[in-house]
Amino acid sequence: MAEDTLFQEAVDALRRKDKAKAKELLTELIKADQKNVTYWIWLSAAVDTTKERVYCLQTALGIEPDNATAKRGLVLLGALPPDENVKPFRLDRPRLWEEQLALASDKSEARGLRAFTGSPLVRLTALGVLSLGLVGLVVFGLVLPRRNVFGPATFTPGPSPTFTLTPTFVNATAKAPPPGATLVPLAELLEAPLTPTPLYVNTPRDPLAGDMFRRARSAYESGDWDTVISSMKEIAKLEPDSADPYYFIGEAYRFKGDFRRALDAYNQSLKIDSQFGPGYLGLARARLMQDPNADTTLLLAEALKRDPNFGEVYLERAEFYLSRKQPDLALSDLETAEKLLEGSPLVYYNLARAYLALDKLEEAQQAAEQAKEADPTLLPVYYLLGEIYVEQGDSYQAIVALETYTNYETHDGKAFSFLGQVYYQTEEYERANEALNRALSLDATLRAAYLYRGLTRVELGEALAAEEDLKRASQFYKNDFNYNLGLMRAYILQEHYGDAYLQGERVQAFAETDEQKALAFYWRAINFEYREEEANAADAWQALLELPRSAVSASLRKTAEDHLYGIRTPTPSATPKTTNTPTPRPRTPTKTQAS
Repeated sequence: MAEDTLFQEAVDALRRKDKAKAKELLTELIKADQKNVTYWIWLSAAVDTTKERVYCLQTALGIEPDNATAKRGLVLLGALPPDENVKPFRLDRPRLWEEQLALASDKSEARGLRAFTGSPLVRLTALGVLSLGLVGLVVFGLVLPRRNVFGPATFTPGPSPTFTLTPTFVNATAKAPPPGATLVPLAELLEAPLTPTPLYVNTPRDPLAGDMFRRARSAYESGDWDTVISSMKEIAKLEPDSADPYYFIGEAYRFKGDFRRALDAYNQSLKIDSQFGPGYLGLARARLMQDPNADTTLLLAEALKRDPNFGEVYLERAEFYLSRKQPDLALSDLETAEKLLEGSPLVYYNLARAYLALDKLEEAQQAAEQAKEADPTLLPVYYLLGEIYVEQGDSYQAIVALETYTNYETHDGKAFSFLGQVYYQTEEYERANEALNRALSLDATLRAAYLYRGLTRVELGEALAAEEDLKRASQFYKNDFNYNLGLMRAYILQEHYGDAYLQGERVQAFAETDEQKALAFYWRAINFEYREEEANAADAWQALLELPRSAVSASLRKTAEDHLYGIRTPTPSATPKTTNTPTPRPRTPTKTQAS
């Protein structure tokens, strides 16, 4: 049909980053069919301004009010408020199958356009608008067929030419959903090179197997793993010499969380073809589901023996090394993966993790920014950027990144704890208290959240609640300077000056830096004044003033001088001097702890 041809030309134009041509063709298509949601979504990736993108997506949403892709794009463009029901994809969500999967029965001209535009992959395309400066990049690889939809009745499963994590149908891949898994990137569909990586198998499908395969594909897209399993078992009966049906069966069981049956299926695929590389990768991932401490490097090495250019294996092994705190080994594999999986956001993301572990903050930030540019829906990047910015001392940027993450990951207690800690360090105590309350409502085992909520409540003057929180954290932080200082201050607020005196001894014992010593002397002096022990207070103020000037702020030094002068130069009256705690209350934030 003419529409098919024009649409394919528009896709090709976007692939060449010729947005003007693509816009022209898509506009022509829309003139002929103004109610075609797919055309409007693709047009949103071809226009130049945010206003135009919003208009295209709003038009698509007007035609199809439940279109999740249009909603997602409008949310992230700021045209719709965040909606928990419209989230970026998660890493525990399997990748959809590529539309260019060709079956003999797909040659019908009447079904071609509907088959193409009905694909969930096409509907995903609207997320390309989310990276405003990278629309061309997004559309370049997103749902772009590397061959005609009406190709020969043959498919070739193997390692994806993108970054993806598990080879599935025709180079599409997905990540198994481990407990507590994080997010899946849209960018697994980006930047597919013109020449795919070497293929593992070339399996002809007869018409009957093609019908079953099509049913399995539909089930895969909807996460109906039981139907995937039953359909692929039927194909396995028809094609007993094909390894890939059992591999796909293993994938379905893995996504269901049934690692035992997944292992059986992967092993069966390797019995049929011992050179089938994806089988070894599947075994490695299923083994980690069975035992998170399992060493899968031998299985991954077997996969690489079958194809040393199997980029996904290098990425998987790098993640394994990172989980074992071996960033140097991870970095080596990631550098190889970067060459094989060009433009992969997951490669950039893990590079940033490795650099951060190696304390190479500039490189970590650069890699994380590349991951975000490649896929702005890859939410773990925002959390990682928060960690990097904190290490760089940029709390403002850390808050921006962490707020973006928690706006969508609304049930991640650890993330809210982390955000609350950064709020505390920036003296935004009300917001810190709110975030930490949220964290503990989601996970009552987060000891760092108790610590920082206790410290926050000290600043808010909630002494009893602060003491309760701090004592809950004592098992893990009893030797921590800020914990001990916070508890001392909670006692002072309650006028328990004897307890504060004893706690002050611990505070001074755990003060390591000159800045911490300054705070220890400050609060001990304040407590001595409340206890009317002027000689001890004077000694503490004097000790503070003897510290290097770089360790004592000007306001703190002025406070110490004023108090010391008041003690050593008494007024003519017998009225004792006031002992109200001066402001500001200096403190030294600890390094943020996220758990």
